[in-house]
Amino acid sequence: MTTRQPRWVYDEGSDPDPRFSLANERTFLAWVRTALAMFAGGVALHALAVPATDWLRSLLVVVLIGVGGLVCGLALLRWARIERAMRRREPLPSFGLGIVLTLALVLVAALLVAVMI
Repeated sequence: MTTRQPRWVYDEGSDPDPRFSLANERTFLAWVRTALAMFAGGVALHALAVPATDWLRSLLVVVLIGVGGLVCGLALLRWARIERAMRRREPLPSFGLGIVLTLALVLVAALLVAVMI
């Protein structure tokens, strides 16, 4: 039993090679940076009043900030699932977070293009 937190991750199996755990942490932090960029994009759209249509700008801001929050939360779950899988010597889980982010950004891009035309 370990004193590291969260216990529901670290109480599983045995420690993997530290390089793999550190790579998993770096990937988690990359997803957090992506979420922060989405927050910044939403704030920038709001501050610059782009696009000029108020309802569409509000929708884009809510989508960007909402998806940024979702990505941040899912990144934590992804980190934990991968860490547990490595500790249990199981296959790594699938890559659903990238699909969520891709679909959200395609939606935002399509809305921006529709307004700019």
